[in-house]
Amino acid sequence: MKTFRFLPLTLALGAAFALPAQAQSLLELYESARGYDATYQSAKAQYEANLHKAEQAKAGLLPTVGVSASASSTNLNFETLSPGTPPANRSFDNQSTSVSLSQPLYRPANLATYGQGQRQMELAEAQLRAAEQDLIVRVSQAYFDVLNAQDTLAFVQAQKTAVAEQLASAKRNFEVGTATITDTREAQARYDLVIAQEIAADNDLRVKKLALDQLVGKSGTSPKPLVRGELPALQPTDVNAWIQQAQDNHPSIRQARVALDVAKLEVDKAQAGHKPTLDLTASYNLNSNVGGTALATTSSRTNSTVVGVNFSLPLFAGFATQNRVRETLSLEEKSRADLENAQRTVAQATRSAYFGVISGLGQVKALEAAETSSQSALDANKLGYQVGVRINIDVLNSQSQLFQTKRDLAKARYDVLVGSLKLRQANGSLEAGDLEKVNALLAK
Repeated sequence: MKTFRFLPLTLALGAAFALPAQAQSLLELYESARGYDATYQSAKAQYEANLHKAEQAKAGLLPTVGVSASASSTNLNFETLSPGTPPANRSFDNQSTSVSLSQPLYRPANLATYGQGQRQMELAEAQLRAAEQDLIVRVSQAYFDVLNAQDTLAFVQAQKTAVAEQLASAKRNFEVGTATITDTREAQARYDLVIAQEIAADNDLRVKKLALDQLVGKSGTSPKPLVRGELPALQPTDVNAWIQQAQDNHPSIRQARVALDVAKLEVDKAQAGHKPTLDLTASYNLNSNVGGTALATTSSRTNSTVVGVNFSLPLFAGFATQNRVRETLSLEEKSRADLENAQRTVAQATRSAYFGVISGLGQVKALEAAETSSQSALDANKLGYQVGVRINIDVLNSQSQLFQTKRDLAKARYDVLVGSLKLRQANGSLEAGDLEKVNALLAK
């Protein structure tokens, strides 16, 4: 009678899935990445710079004030040509101080520039939001890549244990004469193959952990595993609802809309080249002469105040203004086409992401059924091998099929969770709060 022993699968995987004492959740690692990731920090600094740049546009509407001062000293030497007349020397000092103010009253180009500055603030917010969404997806992808690599290594190690048991059984049966050397060689070949797979899986896990460590700025990160259970359903279930939401929220569409508004205001600036400008000007001057001047010997002090308006009307600029208007009109049309392209691109990306998640959910259900069937097939082959109606290779193949199915199922579950986040990124609705829903599915 052939003897056959297997280490129970739950025991084989138990040690591999044991929760480390210092395991981190997805939210914890995301918060670490927000303060460490160089790409996000660069986007955040660019956002602040863009805000300050947008504030500069107010300068064209506000008054400008300037102060100037000067001081000089003059020494005059008078020499006469008449004999016997001594030369005369005289010196005098001059101090001058001036304060000037200019307030735009009517400058349509400056008003358009101010409007562009306000739009630039909206653009900066959209760019930062896109950077935040990208960080969420990158951290989540790296997090579940590590979990997937851990699962793969655990399944390979469990398969190695099972194949080792099968190899030992084949050797015992060959020694007592109830099996051929073929069973032993088949089990040995499968065992050697699993060893090679274990080495590759261990290296892949090491690489994935290093990538996660670099992203979050921590060493030795250990993500909490995903609890086995029902994955949350996708809401809403209509793809058109996701697309409509994308048209309102997606950062790239918002950026394209802002770019169109800026292009329209640029047309207004160009057309302002035909319009007059009107400024209010005021100045106060203080001039002090000590010792007189070159023409007089009396010291003096002069105060003067000037208030007025400055009107300017352009008449002809060599057709530069007309051509500038035509240029901005063409650029406005380009921005309108870019907006249309952004809307179409986002809609297509949202559809692809939506159906990817739907397909992933279907794969999870199919693989769960396949896991049950593979386990039943393995049990039947083990029994058949014990009674002599199945050969060793049948059991080995059933083992490989079961572990491959389990590995595919674990990866499919991770892909669904990451895919749901990418779907929200595709339609522009992804927020840090969405990580809380995923985080709730992890081990406590």
